[in-house]
Amino acid sequence: MRRPVVGEVHVHYSQIYVQSDPDGTAPGLGEAFAGQSGGLCGAAAPGALWLVTGLHTGSVGFTVEVHDEAPPLTPDWEDVVEVSFRPVSEDTSLVQWGGEAAWDLELPVTDYRVRYSARGMDKGRDLDTRTAKEPRADSYLLQFWPAPPRPDQVIRQTSRNAAYRHDHARGLPAPPTPEQRAEAERLARQAEERAAEDRRLHYERWDWGGRLPNEALRGARASNVLGLLPFDSVLVHTLGASDPGVQHTVALLSARRACEAAGLTDVPWVADALAALDAGRPLPPPFDDPPRMWDALRSDPRVPDTSVLEAVPPERPPYQPPPPGPDDPYTVVETFPRTPRALHRISQPHYALPAVLAAAGPAPLIAALDAVWHALNTCGEHYPAFLDEIRAVCAGAVPAPSKWDRGSRPTGGGAPK
Repeated sequence: MRRPVVGEVHVHYSQIYVQSDPDGTAPGLGEAFAGQSGGLCGAAAPGALWLVTGLHTGSVGFTVEVHDEAPPLTPDWEDVVEVSFRPVSEDTSLVQWGGEAAWDLELPVTDYRVRYSARGMDKGRDLDTRTAKEPRADSYLLQFWPAPPRPDQVIRQTSRNAAYRHDHARGLPAPPTPEQRAEAERLARQAEERAAEDRRLHYERWDWGGRLPNEALRGARASNVLGLLPFDSVLVHTLGASDPGVQHTVALLSARRACEAAGLTDVPWVADALAALDAGRPLPPPFDDPPRMWDALRSDPRVPDTSVLEAVPPERPPYQPPPPGPDDPYTVVETFPRTPRALHRISQPHYALPAVLAAAGPAPLIAALDAVWHALNTCGEHYPAFLDEIRAVCAGAVPAPSKWDRGSRPTGGGAPK
């Protein structure tokens, strides 16, 4: 026999507990005593014991013993009950109210019979609160030994307090069966998963401009679709629902408008690439080798040094999570208004050439999204006019003459940098 606890423990509300749940979840009073004949040691909830004392607040005598077999019942204990108990983990402790202190009981995970014996419960109840200067009113002995499960039992009843507790326990409904408990846990998990999915969809709907993306757009996550959404979410959804022919037309037009905005259409190797796009041919050199393409951009003196103020999407209200339900205290991450900052000038040729590469992609939707994205950035602060033209194409209108034709292209004042 060993004694992991000997001496005094502090109780509040006439309660102290044995807990083995690693998550620290403790049952309520009704759950702990549901269906029992005894009301001093609640063992109806798996892995936990709810121990009742006579004293409301203060220190009581308390001993815990662990035996190899059932110990003899001595006559000096006035109230005695027995229950069955099985820890749910290797970490079983005697725990004070509110977790103020705990004692490791070192119980292996197996079935135990538990005897809870009390002396002086009525005296402790009458005292109610014990100060450090007052003598001890009530004492308790908690004994464990290996034994198969069987119903709880009142072994001895002497005090009025114990009689009251037993009557209260006998009036509680029977605890759920293991099958009922498993079903309740399944339903709780299911409700939690539904709530999490609802939160995710609520944020995703906001992120995509007020509506959920179709499967085509979900499959285009590898593109620049998330960067394009803040500029025009309606256009993104329109492109996602368009047929491949419209998407292909948008991709080609975006590549051409990007090159026009950057002043590249008179550069022979860029003009050859645009002609290849229109004819449905593979892109010619140097577009077939991106490192060579960038080398050509840097080294060809015919490439103009054009720049424009960067494109900035319109402001939108920050995300407002839905109000939490009674069983749903969590919310997804909130977004905050954009902090104003100084705008930069960007090199238009460096955005225009990726639009050409994007338009040549094999997947029409991704080609359209990426080409629009790069062309939008090439147009910079003037992007609204470009997006108007793309919307017209999606609506079935014939593309208008480009506002970026030679002689009408805006510049940043002289030769922009």
